[in-house]
Amino acid sequence: MHLNHIYTVFLNLTLVTLFCFGCTGAQQDSNIHDTIVAANQKWMAAVEQGDAAGMAALYTKNAQLLPTNSDFVSGSEAIQTFWQGVMDMGIKQAHLETVEAEGMGNTAYEVGKYTLYADEGQIVDHGKYVVIWKQEDGQWKLHTDIWNTSAAPPAMTEK
Repeated sequence: MHLNHIYTVFLNLTLVTLFCFGCTGAQQDSNIHDTIVAANQKWMAAVEQGDAAGMAALYTKNAQLLPTNSDFVSGSEAIQTFWQGVMDMGIKQAHLETVEAEGMGNTAYEVGKYTLYADEGQIVDHGKYVVIWKQEDGQWKLHTDIWNTSAAPPAMTEK
């Protein structure tokens, strides 16, 4: 009977410990979600201000963009040039919606939806994205950023 009591106590302690670790992870995920949403607000503000340098500053030094139908865009200078080109094509506003975010240590991932706007709120594109975030100099920054459109492809014409 004494042995059964020891097993019961051990089992209860194990369950309580697992429950506590689960609570800590949920709290961390909630915090990382809020942190990413706040960083995305800065990114969206930089788009509205036409500030490609401000956008590039939100990425790690060795970050990579993986844009649709394009090669890798690597490093701060190339990222700034890329986003400046996007804004020069008429993108005036962007909306990012974080659907899911989870972190572990100094790395996190985000899955979301985006909408890009031209002047007067005209929707230019919408789609989905995945970002790997890393902490750099104590701040969460975009490290790998990949997206693709959800818009239907243009209709093919017959010859």
